[in-house]
Order: sequence, then C-alpha cells, then structure tokens
Amino acid sequence: MSTTAGSFALLGSIVPDDAGVVKKLREAGAIILGKANLSEFAEFRGNLPSGWSGRGGQTTNAYFPSADPCGSSSGSGVTTSIGLTTVALGTETDGSITCPTGNNNLAGVKPSVGLTSRAGVIPISEHQDTVGPMARSITDAAIVLSLIAGKDPNDNFTLAQPPIVPDYTKALNPNALVGARIGVPRKVFLDGSDLTGNGSESAIGLAFEKALDVIRDLGATVVDPADLPSAEEIARSNNETVVLDTDFKASTYPIQINAWLEGLISIPSGVRSLADLIAFDNANPSLEEPVNFTSQSEFIASEATTGFTDAYFRSLAFDKELGGAQGIDAALEMFDLDALVLPAQGLTTVPAAIAGYPIVTVPLGFFPSNVTIGSAGPETVYPAPGVPFGLSFLGTAFSEFDLIGFAFAYERKTKTRLERRAFPAAIPKTQLKDILG
Repeated sequence: MSTTAGSFALLGSIVPDDAGVVKKLREAGAIILGKANLSEFAEFRGNLPSGWSGRGGQTTNAYFPSADPCGSSSGSGVTTSIGLTTVALGTETDGSITCPTGNNNLAGVKPSVGLTSRAGVIPISEHQDTVGPMARSITDAAIVLSLIAGKDPNDNFTLAQPPIVPDYTKALNPNALVGARIGVPRKVFLDGSDLTGNGSESAIGLAFEKALDVIRDLGATVVDPADLPSAEEIARSNNETVVLDTDFKASTYPIQINAWLEGLISIPSGVRSLADLIAFDNANPSLEEPVNFTSQSEFIASEATTGFTDAYFRSLAFDKELGGAQGIDAALEMFDLDALVLPAQGLTTVPAAIAGYPIVTVPLGFFPSNVTIGSAGPETVYPAPGVPFGLSFLGTAFSEFDLIGFAFAYERKTKTRLERRAFPAAIPKTQLKDILG
C-alpha cells in the first residue's frame, strides 16, 4: 500500500515492510481499508493549513462545509467521523491525534511515547512521535490500543515500556471517576486567552465548565485550579522547535527522515534525503507548491540543523523537565491528582508532547449556530457552526488505563457525539457492499 505522507515526491515508492502497528492489526484479523489524506508530512513541511497535501488536496470537516478538520491526522478523523471506517490510526508529535479527534467528534488516544511502535512510520521525532487510535467510541479506541501496544525490536523506545501491557478494555468502567481527583490547570491554558482566535472561547469555555460539573456528578473531586508550575515557561519556550527540527534530519536510525528515505526499496522520484525533498518540491510547483500552498519552512529549518549540538541536548532536557517534572508530574504530585482535564484546543497538547505522556480525548461540544466564522486557511474555515470540539484527559507516562476509564465514564454519561450529525452532503450514500458487489 502506497506510503507517501501526501507528497508526490514519494508517489510509487515501495516500503520494505508493513509498519509495526499494522502487522499487529493484521495478526489480530483487522481489515486494512486504505490510507487517508493528511497534512503533508504530518504538518511538518511548512506553514500550511491542516488537512492539505499535494497529493490529496484539502480535506475538510464533515460538520460544516469547508471547515477545518485539524491535523495532521485529518483524513483519519473525517473518515471515521462519517463511518467510512470503524477506527483509524493517527500519529501525534504534538496535537496530531488530539486535535482532529476533537474537531471530528471522536474518541482518540495519543499514547505515551514507547507504548506503540513507530517502526515503518514516516518520522518527525523519536522523542515525541507516537501512534494511536481514533474511533467513534472510547470502547473501539481501547480495543485497538490493546492490539497495537507492546514491544517491537524495531523501535527501541518500546523496550522501555512496562513489562505487561494492560487489556485497555478492562478500563471501561462507568464508575471510573468515583473517588478520582481530577485537576484543572487553568494558568496559560484557560486563563482568559482565546482558545481558537475568533471569539469562540465562550462556547468552549461554557461547555468545559459544564463538563467539570458532570465529572463531579460522576463522583470525582475536581481540584480547580491545579496549575502546572512550568505553564508560563512552556508557552514562551522554543525548545520543542529546536528538538523537532534536529530530530527530523539527524535523529537515530530509523526514526529520522533521511534514513527512512534511504530504506525504501525503490522511489521513482529519486528522492533519498531531506535536501532532495526540498529540491523536488521546488522543481515541481504545480504538484507541490500551488498558489497559497508553497511553504517549506519546517523542511528548510530542519535541513539547516547541524546535528546533536549542545543547544539541542539542552533543549531536549528542558523539554522533559517542563512537560514532566515541572509540568504534568508536578501538578499531579502537588495536588494529589489522578489526572488533569482541559479542552482539547489550544496549548493543551504541548506538555504531554514534550514529556512523551498520554492524552485521551472524547467529544465535549459543538460551536453554536451564531458563532463568528473564521478563516483557517485558503480553503477552510474555523470556527464554524456545528463544528465539534473535544475534552482531553492528561496523565503521567503509561497512565492510559486510568485515562481511558475516566474518558469512558464521561462519554457514557454525556453521549455528546450523538447530539449532532454531519451535514447532509458529507454523509456517505454508498455502502462498501455496493462497491464490492
């Protein structure tokens, strides 16, 4: 099956093997239907809109015409939201499962780095990349996570995971929130800043406050506020940019782009390095750089890096500290918490991304009909009437079992997903059986 990251540069290339997570799914009897469009190179090529790739064009949301699906796992979110597949896989470096899960009215799990294999996945960063499920229920997501989690000798990070991988379906307890302590880290994340940039903060904020009441009603103690000591520094920090730009080009084999390209059995374009990718795009503007979609800023910044410098190692260490010991872990310990909860939008994903920690997201609500429609890109809008947004539970490394339980209890009580359907033109009229005969 073609693996292109949405780029014509990789069209027709042949990979040496299935990805590690795909092997696990096949072994369990799953039927792999196909690949979905994504933000090109997992939104790491440049300043491009979510859901756009040279090969696939612009993916849009099924809840309002031309609405932003978020990304980078944009097609995974949209196809699952309208029932074209039971579950899809996405990858997240920072936000790429969590955001499209929220924007497409889904349940999704961004696993701890090292819980699922990245072998065979087109990489960005060995320190932040992770693969997880996106589904229409947390039950389906838990089933798939149980199948794809586990050690893989082709991804050394998985060898550091706990010795026993839980059956995550056993976390599906409607009473999971009884006695739990859930913290709300308001500073920076919820301190009056507009979560989306177009006056839609009130819709998300109101829905979030109602969600906190539901969590209380389900038996949890909500500790509010429960701020991350590092919150303001996280918002200011440039460490993540330094780490990702360096990792993409210079990280250890095979979790870096040059090694991944070199490992292809064949590639008709002849592209075998990041420099080749940049040159290919510039040489083929009608395919890869149409008007309004020309940016390669991330590629260019990464190509300019010079390997594992002292600045890189400082940034990597600071990231782990800001996201973990002075971030999520600090808040959990200071306030004696079991998890944190936030709307899925905004900076929510950053602490977990830089620490390598999990996020579990379920539907929270929908923008009202009178929301001011904003621009998200040359061909997309956000916010927009009826577009969904999500609720995220965050925890420490390998706390997926608890987070899934909390999310399941909330999802089961609220049934938010069922409150709104996709707009009529986005609902499929053809069934798979009609195509297969």
